Amino acid sequence: MAIEVYGLDKCSTCVKARKWLDRHGVDYRFVDYREQRVPAEKLKRWAEAVGGFDQLVNRSGMTWRNLAPARKAPGSDAEWTLLIREYPALVRRPLVVLADGDISLGFSDALFARLFGKAK
Repeated sequence: MAIEVYGLDKCSTCVKARKWLDRHGVDYRFVDYREQRVPAEKLKRWAEAVGGFDQLVNRSGMTWRNLAPARKAPGSDAEWTLLIREYPALVRRPLVVLADGDISLGFSDALFARLFGKAK
């Protein structure tokens, strides 16, 4: 399995992560999840891998803050996946699916150096 990086094309953190990967010669495939919506089953697997939807969803962003209060308390995995499909920017970015299937959220030089075995 190749490395997949999920995020938003114009997200500044995703841009930094992609530049880091390019600079270090890491082969990856970028998926903008506004353009290619993530299937519910994949969202559930990601949530399980990172400790639940509470970890997968960015509650500090404008998308979350602008949601109606009733939408901020999904009661099931199905409700979470519907919410994320409607508002893909809710997923923390970037989300990296490593070659072994492990999931990583976010970007920093140190995190990517550790994930990809590259010296700073």
